[in-house]
Amino acid sequence: MKAARWIGFIASRYVSRGRKNSPSPVFSVLGIATGVLALTVIIAVMNGFQLGFIESILEISSYHLRVESSAPGIKDDRLSEKIRGLPEVVSVLPFRELNVLVRARQGNPRGAIIRGVSEDALFLDRGLSEKLVIEDGYFDLGENGNIVLGAELARFLTVRVGDRVNLLSITGIIGSEEENERVYTITGIFRSGFYEYDLGWAFVNMETAEDLAGAGSIVLGIKIKNRWQDHRAKEEVRKVLSLSGINENDAALSSWRDYNRAFFGALRTEKLMMFILVGLIFIVVGLNIFQSQRRTVLERREEIGLLRALGASDRAVRLVFVWDGFIIGLVGAGAGLALGLLIAFNIQTFFSVIEGAVNFFIYVFNSVSVYLGGYAGADEFSVFSPRVFYIKEIPSRVIPIEVVSIFLFGFLSAISAAWFASGKVSGVRPAEVLRYE
Repeated sequence: MKAARWIGFIASRYVSRGRKNSPSPVFSVLGIATGVLALTVIIAVMNGFQLGFIESILEISSYHLRVESSAPGIKDDRLSEKIRGLPEVVSVLPFRELNVLVRARQGNPRGAIIRGVSEDALFLDRGLSEKLVIEDGYFDLGENGNIVLGAELARFLTVRVGDRVNLLSITGIIGSEEENERVYTITGIFRSGFYEYDLGWAFVNMETAEDLAGAGSIVLGIKIKNRWQDHRAKEEVRKVLSLSGINENDAALSSWRDYNRAFFGALRTEKLMMFILVGLIFIVVGLNIFQSQRRTVLERREEIGLLRALGASDRAVRLVFVWDGFIIGLVGAGAGLALGLLIAFNIQTFFSVIEGAVNFFIYVFNSVSVYLGGYAGADEFSVFSPRVFYIKEIPSRVIPIEVVSIFLFGFLSAISAAWFASGKVSGVRPAEVLRYE
């Protein structure tokens, strides 16, 4: 206990007073804090974008589990109720899907995916209702002639609620274009925040989808409480299907891992590479701490020799410098983490301040330019301009396990650098150092 006190006392004095010919410990603290801050904010924003995309795909398109079958029993509402009653299941939504050409009275046609769902789809699937924001009209599929379009698809076709569009099925129905074409009234326009869906998706009721597609399979979109427990949920759903007379040959049961595998893998690789690239800051700072500590060992050879002569062991003297790195790592990582979380939870305000500052200088530059007879050539600055990025606000998601990992990464890099640098302590001999004093 007494040894710990003098070790901490000497280490704190080294940190507070700095070194004679070495960089101040403040620079090491700032380096660790900058790395933790940058990595926390970057990963939080990246999580916001990536999880937003993933959740849009799972909540709107692929679902957590899908049962696709053309067996007559798949249409039975009692089967959906049985699956919905499983402990792991949150919702079950039957639907049909087909490809069509959509066109208005004027303009070019556009390929789209039409999904046929029940009238109460938003009630049955709360996740879908949260992701589909109805910008105009209502999600009204009560009549066979009603259709709900994506916002970008409606903009492409230059239509709005109350207008009519023509649908031409391209799923293989034999007949002329006039025989396959249908006219539908737009009752609502939705926006999901995912550009692919807003530009290429529309919803009709199940009867309309059957009328367009003819005979075909029906899909049961199943959502579960924890998507990572999909394997266990698949087994439970498979048992219900078997008891209902639908065997594995009649139904294809798949999970979200089977859909968009390449896309999810690309997002994971992107995040890992960003983590590594930003994490290089810690390597640079760690090398700085390593060199600084090695220089300190050489500068304080007399003090080390004196401590050894007073009975301090190699390990105790080495812990003085390790404790030095501990203080630098703890203060730097703690300060960086606190500031990083503050920015991550207030990311809109942070970027607004940056945009405001930059736009102020742009305004001053344009004013001076006009005063000197030039012209105001600089446009208003926006970090994520809506003209370039398909977002209304900058998302941010903080995942606790990642925050802890970032903190430990910065903290341990300082301790590791100090530990390896203090290895020179064992080479200091008290007799040789004090001989010339």
